Amino acid sequence: MNAPHLSPALAWARLENGNRHWAAGRLEHPDQDADRRLQVAAGQDPFATIVSCIDSRLPPETIFDQGIGDLFAVRTGAQTIDGLVTASIEYGPLENGTPLIVVLGHQRCGAVTAAVRAIQGDERLPGHLDAIVARLRPAYRQASGASGDLIDQVVRAQIYRTVSALAHDGPLAELVTSGDLGIVGAYYDLDTGLVTRLHAFGL
Repeated sequence: MNAPHLSPALAWARLENGNRHWAAGRLEHPDQDADRRLQVAAGQDPFATIVSCIDSRLPPETIFDQGIGDLFAVRTGAQTIDGLVTASIEYGPLENGTPLIVVLGHQRCGAVTAAVRAIQGDERLPGHLDAIVARLRPAYRQASGASGDLIDQVVRAQIYRTVSALAHDGPLAELVTSGDLGIVGAYYDLDTGLVTRLHAFGL
């Protein structure tokens, strides 16, 4: 059950603790019974907003061992954002008082891999997928001079760029400055199940 006024640091600690349960294979499955369903039917009070990739291997409630009503989840290819996505992210902190935003990238991201191949081959992807490529070009440019695996470096650059954009978003920036909101950039390891914090504003 959610504490009504978690600080950003305590909200992150709760996520870290839940992630350790997941990585160790000992999920507690909190807030997932009929009583919880009835409790939140009349209203919600999530303690964090998770901005993550659409990848099927990292459902936020599972990898952080949380339940119904605990998290706002905003998922896009390679956690790319635009005006509409940013509005969805803002909803929790601005309308609900949610104290934490986590931007979660992950190992071996398919969206990043496809975008990098398209950029390097000067190709267009089908449908609206090129919109993701366009959003990832700045991260690709930022990562191109870095050592190590290019895909992984683009993932990490995209995490930082998204966190930074949100931390400097007008109304969110005010909440960070006042200590009412933390914004964390984190990386999910598909092999171990562990989430590692990379960047933080307001914690």
